[in-house]
Amino acid sequence: MIRGIHHTALSTPDLDRMLAFYRDLLGFDVVSEFAWPAGTEMADRITGLKRSSARAAMLRAGNAHIELFQYATPEPAASSAERPVCDHGITHICLDVVDVDGEYERLSAAGMQFHCPPQDLGPDVRTTYGRDPDGNVLELQEIRSAENPMAL
Repeated sequence: MIRGIHHTALSTPDLDRMLAFYRDLLGFDVVSEFAWPAGTEMADRITGLKRSSARAAMLRAGNAHIELFQYATPEPAASSAERPVCDHGITHICLDVVDVDGEYERLSAAGMQFHCPPQDLGPDVRTTYGRDPDGNVLELQEIRSAENPMAL
């Protein structure tokens, strides 16, 4: 059962600039900041990238979360800040689910393509990335603890 959208993720060439905008200007709270070095196999499986490395932050305003990524590797393609809304820009949309393994099985059987089976991101978060028919990335995320600061 899908419960709703958990977060939208954006890739940026300057995480500090984006934090200044979303945190300082718009008033989002920083829930967490994290990074991973190149060669982190689980990050590569989930993202579908090779030798990825990034800094990231999860922000929250009310029940909405925005996740910001600044990838160091692989080198991101340049994009224009004035790109039309029809061009790609959002890295993924996260759907909050009750049973990520069950949803993975159900959606796989229906033909949805995934980067990998669900992965544990700690003791109470399990996730996987897949693609919609147009190739947009959807994350299915199960948060097993109401105490987790990212829980809805």
